[in-house]
Amino acid sequence: MAEYPVTLQLPEHLYERLHEMAEAASQPVEAVAIQYLESTLDGDFVGLPSDEQQELMALNRLSDDALWTIAGEQMPHSQLDRMSLLLALNKRSTLTDAETAELDVLLARGDRLMLRKAEAAAILTRRGYQISRNDLAANHD
Repeated sequence: MAEYPVTLQLPEHLYERLHEMAEAASQPVEAVAIQYLESTLDGDFVGLPSDEQQELMALNRLSDDALWTIAGEQMPHSQLDRMSLLLALNKRSTLTDAETAELDVLLARGDRLMLRKAEAAAILTRRGYQISRNDLAANHD
């Protein structure tokens, strides 16, 4: 793969943030900048609907606090309980068309939530944070 030199004049606040990330990851600033650009530009979300791709790419612009909130987000108990009930009914093949549609919506919400959580955690990791399982399991609403 060819490499091209690029010289950028960064505002102080961006350089400081890159420097902090580099120190936390024990990597050179240039390596962290390349990782950040790759994660933002490489189309990691190919195959997802464009609105989901845009939502996930926008996470890169959020503050650390906002990303921690997303990483700890959970599906509300009421939705989890309903999804569990519908899944149990589905095992017995007793779902109505309306229940099947409802289950599909709940599963899609869960999938989208997991993608957001995973991407928020990945961004925080690239920013130098260490994330534990407990960080991803905040209290339910």
